[in-house]
Amino acid sequence: MLESDVFQRITALQDSMSKSQKKIAGYLINHAETAPFLTASKLAKNAGVGEATVIRFAVFLEFKGYPDMQRHLQEALQRKWTSAEVFARTTDKEDQPENAVKEILADDIQNLKDTLHQVDSKEFQGAVNDIVRAKRIYIIAYRSAASIGSFLEFYLDLVLQNTELLREADGVSEHLLDISENDLVIGFGFSRYTKRTVEVLRYVKQRGAKTLVLTDHLMSPLVPFGDRKLLAATEINSFIDSFSAPLSIVSALVTAVTRSQHKKVEGRLNELEGLWDTFDVFYD
Repeated sequence: MLESDVFQRITALQDSMSKSQKKIAGYLINHAETAPFLTASKLAKNAGVGEATVIRFAVFLEFKGYPDMQRHLQEALQRKWTSAEVFARTTDKEDQPENAVKEILADDIQNLKDTLHQVDSKEFQGAVNDIVRAKRIYIIAYRSAASIGSFLEFYLDLVLQNTELLREADGVSEHLLDISENDLVIGFGFSRYTKRTVEVLRYVKQRGAKTLVLTDHLMSPLVPFGDRKLLAATEINSFIDSFSAPLSIVSALVTAVTRSQHKKVEGRLNELEGLWDTFDVFYD
Protein backbone atom coordinates (compact mmCIF):
# COMPACT_ATOMS: atom_id res chain seq x y z
CA MET A 1 0.00 0.00 0.00
CA LEU A 2 2.88 2.34 0.76
CA GLU A 3 3.88 2.10 -2.91
CA SER A 4 0.97 4.40 -3.69
CA ASP A 5 1.90 7.72 -5.22
CA VAL A 6 -0.05 9.48 -2.47
CA PHE A 7 2.02 7.91 0.29
CA GLN A 8 5.24 8.53 -1.58
CA ARG A 9 4.37 12.22 -1.67
CA ILE A 10 3.41 12.19 2.01
CA THR A 11 6.75 10.63 2.91
CA ALA A 12 8.68 13.13 0.80
CA LEU A 13 6.88 16.18 2.19
CA GLN A 14 6.17 15.18 5.79
CA ASP A 15 8.93 17.38 7.24
CA SER A 16 7.29 20.51 5.80
CA MET A 17 3.74 19.64 6.91
CA SER A 18 1.78 21.69 9.40
CA LYS A 19 0.25 20.06 12.48
CA SER A 20 -3.14 19.77 10.76
CA GLN A 21 -1.61 18.29 7.63
CA LYS A 22 0.16 15.66 9.70
CA LYS A 23 -3.20 14.70 11.22
CA ILE A 24 -4.59 14.10 7.73
CA ALA A 25 -1.50 12.18 6.64
CA GLY A 26 -1.66 10.02 9.74
CA TYR A 27 -5.32 9.24 9.19
CA LEU A 28 -4.74 8.27 5.56
CA ILE A 29 -1.90 5.93 6.53
CA ASN A 30 -3.77 4.35 9.46
CA HIS A 31 -7.02 3.92 7.50
CA ALA A 32 -5.63 3.02 4.09
CA GLU A 33 -8.56 0.78 3.15
CA THR A 34 -11.38 3.09 4.20
CA ALA A 35 -10.05 6.64 3.71
CA PRO A 36 -10.12 6.48 -0.13
CA PHE A 37 -13.91 6.27 -0.04
CA LEU A 38 -14.51 9.25 2.24
CA THR A 39 -15.64 12.62 0.98
CA ALA A 40 -13.51 15.62 1.87
CA SER A 41 -15.95 16.62 4.62
CA LYS A 42 -16.00 13.13 6.14
CA LEU A 43 -12.21 12.83 6.03
CA ALA A 44 -11.93 16.24 7.70
CA LYS A 45 -14.32 15.18 10.45
CA ASN A 46 -12.51 11.90 11.08
CA ALA A 47 -9.07 13.53 11.07
CA GLY A 48 -10.19 16.38 13.32
CA VAL A 49 -9.45 19.22 10.89
CA GLY A 50 -11.43 21.60 8.71
CA GLU A 51 -12.68 20.58 5.28
CA ALA A 52 -10.74 23.42 3.64
CA THR A 53 -7.58 22.01 5.24
CA VAL A 54 -8.20 18.65 3.56
CA ILE A 55 -8.65 20.31 0.17
CA ARG A 56 -5.48 22.37 0.67
CA PHE A 57 -3.65 19.23 1.74
CA ALA A 58 -4.38 17.60 -1.62
CA VAL A 59 -2.99 20.65 -3.41
CA PHE A 60 0.00 20.64 -1.03
CA LEU A 61 0.73 17.12 -2.27
CA GLU A 62 0.61 18.53 -5.81
CA PHE A 63 -2.67 16.93 -6.85
CA LYS A 64 -5.22 18.91 -8.84
CA GLY A 65 -7.63 18.75 -5.92
CA TYR A 66 -9.20 16.35 -3.46
CA PRO A 67 -10.94 14.18 -6.11
CA ASP A 68 -7.60 13.71 -7.88
CA MET A 69 -5.90 12.61 -4.65
CA GLN A 70 -8.85 10.37 -3.80
CA ARG A 71 -8.65 8.62 -7.17
CA HIS A 72 -4.97 7.85 -6.58
CA LEU A 73 -5.82 6.40 -3.17
CA GLN A 74 -8.57 4.23 -4.63
CA GLU A 75 -6.43 3.00 -7.49
CA ALA A 76 -3.79 1.88 -4.99
CA LEU A 77 -6.22 -0.63 -3.51
CA GLN A 78 -6.13 -2.62 -6.75
CA ARG A 79 -9.63 -4.01 -6.36
CA LYS A 80 -13.31 -3.23 -6.95
CA TRP A 81 -15.51 -2.69 -3.92
CA THR A 82 -19.10 -3.88 -3.76
CA SER A 83 -21.93 -1.55 -2.80
CA ALA A 84 -22.13 -3.26 0.58
CA GLU A 85 -18.43 -2.69 1.21
CA VAL A 86 -18.62 0.97 0.22
CA PHE A 87 -21.64 1.40 2.49
CA ALA A 88 -19.73 -0.11 5.41
CA ARG A 89 -16.74 2.12 4.78
CA THR A 90 -18.64 5.38 4.40
CA THR A 91 -21.27 4.96 7.11
CA ASP A 92 -20.55 4.91 10.82
CA LYS A 93 -23.01 3.45 13.32
CA GLU A 94 -23.11 6.80 15.11
CA ASP A 95 -24.07 8.72 11.94
CA GLN A 96 -27.51 10.21 12.57
CA PRO A 97 -30.16 10.07 9.80
CA GLU A 98 -31.28 13.62 10.54
CA ASN A 99 -27.81 14.90 9.63
CA ALA A 100 -27.95 13.37 6.16
CA VAL A 101 -29.53 16.35 4.40
CA LYS A 102 -26.81 18.80 5.49
CA GLU A 103 -24.01 16.31 4.85
CA ILE A 104 -25.19 15.32 1.38
CA LEU A 105 -25.98 18.88 0.27
CA ALA A 106 -22.52 19.94 1.44
CA ASP A 107 -20.96 17.04 -0.45
CA ASP A 108 -22.88 17.99 -3.59
CA ILE A 109 -21.79 21.60 -3.33
CA GLN A 110 -18.21 20.34 -3.26
CA ASN A 111 -18.91 18.01 -6.21
CA LEU A 112 -20.17 20.97 -8.22
CA LYS A 113 -17.10 23.02 -7.30
CA ASP A 114 -14.76 20.16 -8.22
CA THR A 115 -16.55 19.60 -11.52
CA LEU A 116 -16.44 23.30 -12.38
CA HIS A 117 -12.74 23.35 -11.57
CA GLN A 118 -11.90 20.43 -13.89
CA VAL A 119 -14.26 21.10 -16.80
CA ASP A 120 -12.45 21.58 -20.11
CA SER A 121 -14.18 24.42 -21.99
CA LYS A 122 -12.73 23.35 -25.37
CA GLU A 123 -13.87 19.76 -24.85
CA PHE A 124 -17.29 21.02 -23.81
CA GLN A 125 -17.64 23.21 -26.91
CA GLY A 126 -16.49 20.31 -29.07
CA ALA A 127 -19.21 18.15 -27.54
CA VAL A 128 -21.80 20.83 -28.31
CA ASN A 129 -20.63 20.98 -31.92
CA ASP A 130 -20.82 17.20 -32.26
CA ILE A 131 -24.39 17.20 -30.93
CA VAL A 132 -25.48 19.92 -33.36
CA ARG A 133 -23.87 18.24 -36.38
CA ALA A 134 -25.02 14.69 -35.64
CA LYS A 135 -27.57 13.12 -37.97
CA ARG A 136 -28.80 10.86 -35.19
CA ILE A 137 -28.00 10.81 -31.48
CA TYR A 138 -28.10 7.65 -29.38
CA ILE A 139 -27.81 7.74 -25.59
CA ILE A 140 -26.39 4.80 -23.66
CA ALA A 141 -27.23 5.01 -19.96
CA TYR A 142 -28.05 1.96 -17.88
CA ARG A 143 -29.21 1.35 -14.30
CA SER A 144 -29.24 4.53 -12.19
CA ALA A 145 -27.53 6.54 -14.97
CA ALA A 146 -30.68 6.04 -17.06
CA SER A 147 -32.24 8.90 -15.09
CA ILE A 148 -29.73 11.37 -16.55
CA GLY A 149 -29.99 9.83 -20.00
CA SER A 150 -33.77 10.21 -19.97
CA PHE A 151 -33.47 13.88 -19.03
CA LEU A 152 -31.04 14.53 -21.88
CA GLU A 153 -33.18 12.60 -24.36
CA PHE A 154 -36.29 14.58 -23.48
CA TYR A 155 -34.77 18.00 -24.17
CA LEU A 156 -32.51 17.14 -27.10
CA ASP A 157 -35.28 15.33 -28.94
CA LEU A 158 -37.68 18.16 -28.13
CA VAL A 159 -35.57 20.63 -30.08
CA LEU A 160 -33.53 18.45 -32.48
CA GLN A 161 -35.94 15.57 -33.14
CA ASN A 162 -33.14 13.05 -33.64
CA THR A 163 -32.33 11.69 -30.17
CA GLU A 164 -33.07 8.27 -28.69
CA LEU A 165 -32.22 6.69 -25.34
CA LEU A 166 -31.59 2.97 -25.82
CA ARG A 167 -33.58 1.61 -22.89
CA GLU A 168 -33.46 -2.12 -23.62
CA ALA A 169 -29.96 -3.50 -23.22
CA ASP A 170 -30.81 -6.71 -25.07
CA GLY A 171 -32.20 -4.85 -28.08
CA VAL A 172 -29.35 -2.39 -28.55
CA SER A 173 -27.96 -4.24 -31.58
CA GLU A 174 -31.11 -3.66 -33.60
CA HIS A 175 -31.10 0.05 -32.82
CA LEU A 176 -27.46 0.44 -33.83
CA LEU A 177 -27.57 -1.74 -36.95
CA ASP A 178 -27.26 1.19 -39.36
CA ILE A 179 -25.11 3.49 -37.26
CA SER A 180 -22.54 5.50 -39.23
CA GLU A 181 -19.88 8.15 -38.92
CA ASN A 182 -22.58 10.81 -39.13
CA ASP A 183 -24.13 9.67 -35.86
CA LEU A 184 -23.22 10.45 -32.26
CA VAL A 185 -23.39 8.09 -29.29
CA ILE A 186 -23.44 9.64 -25.82
CA GLY A 187 -22.44 7.22 -23.07
CA PHE A 188 -23.00 7.70 -19.34
CA GLY A 189 -21.08 5.61 -16.82
CA PHE A 190 -20.10 6.00 -13.19
CA SER A 191 -18.43 3.62 -10.75
CA ARG A 192 -19.43 0.76 -10.65
CA TYR A 193 -19.53 0.78 -14.46
CA THR A 194 -21.83 -1.54 -16.37
CA LYS A 195 -20.18 -3.95 -18.79
CA ARG A 196 -22.87 -3.36 -21.43
CA THR A 197 -22.09 0.37 -21.61
CA VAL A 198 -18.43 -0.36 -22.33
CA GLU A 199 -19.34 -3.02 -24.91
CA VAL A 200 -21.71 -0.70 -26.78
CA LEU A 201 -19.18 2.14 -26.88
CA ARG A 202 -16.51 -0.24 -28.17
CA TYR A 203 -18.87 -1.43 -30.91
CA VAL A 204 -19.95 2.01 -32.13
CA LYS A 205 -16.33 3.17 -32.19
CA GLN A 206 -15.53 0.25 -34.46
CA ARG A 207 -18.39 1.35 -36.72
CA GLY A 208 -16.90 4.84 -36.96
CA ALA A 209 -19.57 6.74 -35.01
CA LYS A 210 -18.58 9.76 -32.96
CA THR A 211 -18.71 9.27 -29.20
CA LEU A 212 -19.16 11.51 -26.19
CA VAL A 213 -18.55 10.09 -22.72
CA LEU A 214 -19.79 11.59 -19.46
CA THR A 215 -18.13 9.80 -16.56
CA ASP A 216 -16.55 10.37 -13.16
CA HIS A 217 -12.80 10.27 -13.78
CA LEU A 218 -10.08 9.57 -16.32
CA MET A 219 -9.58 6.00 -15.05
CA SER A 220 -13.15 5.14 -16.10
CA PRO A 221 -13.30 2.22 -18.59
CA LEU A 222 -15.51 4.43 -20.79
CA VAL A 223 -12.76 6.98 -21.40
CA PRO A 224 -10.78 5.02 -24.05
CA PHE A 225 -13.91 4.88 -26.22
CA GLY A 226 -14.83 8.56 -26.02
CA ASP A 227 -13.86 11.02 -28.74
CA ARG A 228 -14.95 13.63 -26.22
CA LYS A 229 -14.77 13.22 -22.45
CA LEU A 230 -16.60 15.28 -19.85
CA LEU A 231 -15.91 14.55 -16.18
CA ALA A 232 -18.23 15.13 -13.24
CA ALA A 233 -17.69 14.35 -9.55
CA THR A 234 -20.28 11.98 -8.10
CA GLU A 235 -19.07 10.88 -4.68
CA ILE A 236 -21.01 11.60 -1.52
CA ASN A 237 -20.92 10.07 1.94
CA SER A 238 -23.09 7.16 0.89
CA PHE A 239 -23.01 3.95 -1.16
CA ILE A 240 -24.96 5.72 -3.94
CA ASP A 241 -23.56 8.11 -6.51
CA SER A 242 -24.79 11.67 -6.61
CA PHE A 243 -25.84 12.93 -10.04
CA SER A 244 -26.04 16.63 -9.18
CA ALA A 245 -22.83 17.47 -11.05
CA PRO A 246 -23.47 15.19 -14.08
CA LEU A 247 -26.99 16.61 -14.35
CA SER A 248 -25.56 20.13 -14.30
CA ILE A 249 -23.22 19.19 -17.16
CA VAL A 250 -26.21 17.81 -19.10
CA SER A 251 -28.20 21.00 -18.44
CA ALA A 252 -25.24 23.03 -19.68
CA LEU A 253 -25.02 20.92 -22.86
CA VAL A 254 -28.72 21.38 -23.63
CA THR A 255 -28.49 25.11 -22.95
CA ALA A 256 -25.40 25.52 -25.14
CA VAL A 257 -26.96 23.51 -27.98
CA THR A 258 -30.13 25.59 -27.95
CA ARG A 259 -28.15 28.83 -27.86
CA SER A 260 -26.12 27.75 -30.88
CA GLN A 261 -29.34 26.91 -32.75
CA HIS A 262 -31.28 29.93 -31.51
CA LYS A 263 -33.57 30.61 -34.48
CA LYS A 264 -34.35 26.96 -35.12
CA VAL A 265 -35.12 26.29 -31.47
CA GLU A 266 -37.21 29.42 -31.05
CA GLY A 267 -39.35 28.51 -34.05
CA ARG A 268 -39.83 24.94 -32.87
CA LEU A 269 -40.78 26.01 -29.35
CA ASN A 270 -43.35 28.43 -30.73
CA GLU A 271 -44.88 25.61 -32.80
CA LEU A 272 -44.87 23.34 -29.77
CA GLU A 273 -46.64 25.93 -27.64
CA GLY A 274 -49.51 25.90 -30.11
CA LEU A 275 -49.60 22.11 -30.05
CA TRP A 276 -49.53 22.01 -26.25
CA ASP A 277 -52.45 24.44 -26.12
CA THR A 278 -54.43 22.32 -28.60
CA PHE A 279 -54.00 19.19 -26.48
CA ASP A 280 -54.34 21.08 -23.18
CA VAL A 281 -51.06 19.67 -21.89
CA PHE A 282 -50.33 22.00 -18.99
CA TYR A 283 -52.38 22.89 -15.96
CA ASP A 284 -53.90 26.35 -16.29
